[in-house]
Amino acid sequence: MGGRRRLGRPFGRLWAAYAVSAYGSGLGFGALPLIAVLVLHAGPAEVSALSAAGPAVGALIAMPLAPWMEFRRKRPVMIAMDLTRFAAMATIPLAYALGRLGFPQLLAVSTVTAAAKTASGAAGGAYLKALVPPDDLLTANARLESTNWSSIAIAPPLGGAATGLLGLVATVAADALSYLLSALTLTTIHSPEHAPQPTGKPTGKSPLRAGTLLDGWRHIISHPGLRALCLNNMLVSGLIMATEPLLAVLLLRQLHFPPWQYGLAFAAPCLGGLIGSRLAPQAVARYGPHRILRTAGTLRAIWLTGLAFIRPGTTGLLTVIAVELAIIINMSLYTPVLATYRLQHTPTHLTTRTLTAWSISQQASTAALTTLIGLLATTTSPHTALTTTGLLTLTTPLLLPHPKHTPHHQPQPRGHHTQHTTPPP
Repeated sequence: MGGRRRLGRPFGRLWAAYAVSAYGSGLGFGALPLIAVLVLHAGPAEVSALSAAGPAVGALIAMPLAPWMEFRRKRPVMIAMDLTRFAAMATIPLAYALGRLGFPQLLAVSTVTAAAKTASGAAGGAYLKALVPPDDLLTANARLESTNWSSIAIAPPLGGAATGLLGLVATVAADALSYLLSALTLTTIHSPEHAPQPTGKPTGKSPLRAGTLLDGWRHIISHPGLRALCLNNMLVSGLIMATEPLLAVLLLRQLHFPPWQYGLAFAAPCLGGLIGSRLAPQAVARYGPHRILRTAGTLRAIWLTGLAFIRPGTTGLLTVIAVELAIIINMSLYTPVLATYRLQHTPTHLTTRTLTAWSISQQASTAALTTLIGLLATTTSPHTALTTTGLLTLTTPLLLPHPKHTPHHQPQPRGHHTQHTTPPP
């Protein structure tokens, strides 16, 4: 079975590094919005701006990094991005201890970490493609997805307990340290890695010229399946993420949920992520990737309207858990299939730029939708904004690609996967 396949020690260490940072981020889940609401007394518009402006500006910073990363070794880039996130996050507990913490600093940290996350994710996707044979990519992506959801299921309740005992910034400090440990783990991977070489004739132009910046988007737009999946993902992910700051204000301020219940409401459903991610390889083997993408892509989008029915007390808590569980089971099944399809249908010399373009598009959509929904919540109410978001999400399955645009991938021969780029002279 796919879930029991051995993928080698280099992947194991990459997986361990991912797990360390994922669990650290889980401990600090929602920490910046929580600090904004409970320490700096920010309102819905400010919390939405924190969730939107930081990633948006971070995406702009990450954009010129893509062509620079494309033709360099990816592991050093990932290490550098982990160290950058460690340094940025570590400023928050320091400023808090000195009594100098303010909302502009939260925005700055959000921006820097978003840029580093985009760059690290793109480099990591390209590095995974070099470490793992093509026909094992789905298994590898499923394991990473499983780790992601397990970290969110386990770590936020612990983070909530740490918040109650040690204060909000304790979880931020843990998150910062996790990036440092991730960087150290990545240094233990000794698999040879060569920098990909540009294709075509040398032009003498800078690798950061405008054309190279747009190559990732050109590839996505020119590929019917990727184009449809990217547009669908921009809207679905953007609308789902737009609910996070609204729920922070609604649950913490208006319904007076304690922080540990807020963490539990998002942590418990993440156990469903273990179900979906473990089923992905078997589901694709049985039904094919195009059917999984359409089915799970539709099912992940139809449950968000349930957030409009949140009420105080145990009923409200169970409503959030039930809605998030339904979304996460289908999302965790969908995401590794999408990630594998994207890698399989992207040439090696375009991988980093395509993944960066995809991430920037998603972050831009998230920023725009979070801002708009936040303004709607300010002028009406969080309940109205959540209802509107759920209704908009119901339209997104119409954007999923036709099966003819998501054909079954024929894996390349195993001997062709590792470093199928020319080593540097």
